[in-house]
Amino acid sequence: QVQLVESGGGLVQPGGSMRLSCEASGILYNPYDMGWYRQAPGKQRELVAVITSDGVTKSAESVKGRFTISRDDAEMTVHLQIYSLKPQDAAVYYCNVYAQSSRVHYWGQGTQVTVSS
Repeated sequence: QVQLVESGGGLVQPGGSMRLSCEASGILYNPYDMGWYRQAPGKQRELVAVITSDGVTKSAESVKGRFTISRDDAEMTVHLQIYSLKPQDAAVYYCNVYAQSSRVHYWGQGTQVTVSS
């Protein structure tokens, strides 16, 4: 069983920065993708950024140039460095791991990001 635990959310002012982290525990076999999704009130969950086991990244157009995703396979962690936060970035951010061999998605419990002055 794989468990994901996010950290780093909270309240930040517009224009501020934040770093989200997610640590996976359990047994994971490469290749697996690690990523972040977010869901704002009344909206569907959307992809923010993902990084493959080869280090290839993909991110939503709305966050390009402001969000950077990285991973550390030795620590089984994925990070999301966020700059220039906007009010529309406020959401619950969910960590996701997709195990390609088993085609299983694992989800964290979510961490709230609030952007307000």
